[in-house]
Amino acid sequence: MWMVWFGAAVLGLVAMRQVALRWHAARLLKQGLDLLAQKRFDEALQRLDRLLARRPTHAAALYQRGIALLSLKRYPESIDSFERVLSQIPHHADALYRKGNAFLRLDRPADALVHYDLALACEGDPAFADVHYNRGLALQALKRPADALASYDRTLALQPDDAEALNNRGNALLELRRPLEALESYQRALARQPQLVDARFNTGVALHDLKRPHDAALAYEQVLQLQPDYPGAIGRLLHTRMLCCDWRDFDALCASVDAGVRRRVQAAEPFGYLASARSSSDLRLAAESYAQAYRMTGVPPLWSGERYRHDKIRLGYLSGDFRHQATSILMVEMFELHDRSRFELFAFDAGWSDGSAIRRRIKAAFDEIVDISGLGDEEAALAMRQREIDIVVDLNGYFGLARPGILPRRPCPVQVNYLGYPGTLGADHMDYILADACVIPPSDQPHFAERVVLLPDCYQANDSTRRVPEPAGSRAQAGLADGAFVFCCFNNSFKITPSVFAVWMNLLRRVEGSLLWLLEDNPMASINLRKEAKRRGVAAERLVFAPRQPLPLHLARHALADLFLDTLPCNAHTTASDALWAGLPLLTCRGETFPGRVAASVLGAAGLPELVTHSLEDYEALAVDLATSPGRLQALKDRLARQRSSCTLFDTARLTRHVEAAYAEMWARCRRGESPAAIVVQDPGGDGGRNIN
Repeated sequence: MWMVWFGAAVLGLVAMRQVALRWHAARLLKQGLDLLAQKRFDEALQRLDRLLARRPTHAAALYQRGIALLSLKRYPESIDSFERVLSQIPHHADALYRKGNAFLRLDRPADALVHYDLALACEGDPAFADVHYNRGLALQALKRPADALASYDRTLALQPDDAEALNNRGNALLELRRPLEALESYQRALARQPQLVDARFNTGVALHDLKRPHDAALAYEQVLQLQPDYPGAIGRLLHTRMLCCDWRDFDALCASVDAGVRRRVQAAEPFGYLASARSSSDLRLAAESYAQAYRMTGVPPLWSGERYRHDKIRLGYLSGDFRHQATSILMVEMFELHDRSRFELFAFDAGWSDGSAIRRRIKAAFDEIVDISGLGDEEAALAMRQREIDIVVDLNGYFGLARPGILPRRPCPVQVNYLGYPGTLGADHMDYILADACVIPPSDQPHFAERVVLLPDCYQANDSTRRVPEPAGSRAQAGLADGAFVFCCFNNSFKITPSVFAVWMNLLRRVEGSLLWLLEDNPMASINLRKEAKRRGVAAERLVFAPRQPLPLHLARHALADLFLDTLPCNAHTTASDALWAGLPLLTCRGETFPGRVAASVLGAAGLPELVTHSLEDYEALAVDLATSPGRLQALKDRLARQRSSCTLFDTARLTRHVEAAYAEMWARCRRGESPAAIVVQDPGGDGGRNIN
């Protein structure tokens, strides 16, 4: 009998212990939940880990532990915790959803999408609206904006007042190049949540895309009222005002942007900052701050030292502009002239085909055009890695349809910055930048994250096959007086600064009967420039605005002008080559940064170095001299016409040989296991390249 009694007592003690353990586990779980609710995530994690030390398979504790780790940004550990839940409960919809969130934070949108879809397929009731919303974020990261739009619409069907979903719906529409619909979506978001600063900022982006810079500037002003330190807002305000030639508080705004850049915050997007920055060190700081958003930490590079054994160097060009666009107009002949016995050519196209003649030439020049427009950054990088590209050249940088998230994944052994963005990308994954000694003198090389490759002539490519334009119609048809001296500048309006415009007004006052012929970039810029001219004592009608025209017609009308006046601190780039190709002399002032020295480089390669000045005072004096010395100006035009077919600026075959020599030296260093180093490409007759120690 006593044995029975003893056995019952033991069972009772075991039962009591199990009850105590369950009670203790429940208490720890409740404490963990309470601490999570208070956002005391470290303490919550401690309680949950104590529970799991005794009950390692406690599904509820594992799930809450995953949430705590997710909140602490310990994403790989949170994934492990959710996986332990799912090993017990495979259809745990919330665990699938949260695991997807961790993948999304790790910049693994494809894995995130898989888990969101599994969550939606489960029976039960996860936070469906949130799943659809985050699914949209993953799809956007994967460059599938149409699918992302559908996910946001599903979110809004469940939660019509979700302002965040409306905001991101607008972002998807912007990617689909539907800015008017995007603007409407942002306005709906703001109607529901007026303080949603992201939607206010994105409103400015949409208005900019709609060519309404004045309205965009107003949107950025509102952003800064709501959040004075909103990333990039003050820089965008300055840039959109510069587009409108609205110079209210110009010096103060420039100083504020410079100060933000020097504090290493994202005060300005690098491309917009080119037009106001006066220091190469500031441009590097701005680029470095921008590049931080794309750095890959804790992710192994796609290429990690493997040796490729190709008969030819596999050369990839990355661009969103393989169509009738300025970069491709400059580059197309170089693509055609590459030595196909030494190079295989691959175009990684982040844009679209416009069916133009330029696009047809590009298609014929490459071995393969790889459409990456619908691929996420990781997938696009994998496309390069799978093709074993030896050297990839980024033709966008931070300009146009740039894809700055691809190359940080290091898909290629050698990665090069060239042409599209005239400056450093401030990123440690870029090995080289192609330039020349004018745009990057030795004193400026420390301000470049890349190793500088100096070409012997001007770094800028050109297409020497395009037809020299025939003279346009009459001056009267262009709104120009027949007897007037016509100064012109066809640079974009954001490059016109108050100091340069002041010189131009001095010229109009000093040269009797002269006119200033400008490109009509947007109506507000024209209005503001005429007002500023009048304020400076110059009749508004002495400013004439040229509407945008197809490139052949635009080139032809240069013949109606007498002298092209350049801007500072950002020069004419493609526009400078256009003017010289059309036979129009260009006067520049050499600046303090890469974008402020391009015209000087172009003029040197065109054989007209005397048109490069070194101060605005000298610039003004030379402009007056040329405008009042018809014989001297005509001699320059005649020399330009004679040299156009022989100068190095338009000798694309020569430039291509130099660029290929640079690529060969880069690749040779890589094959020898040597780190990137500065390179000087020698003049013809040399061995193709040498290193600078």
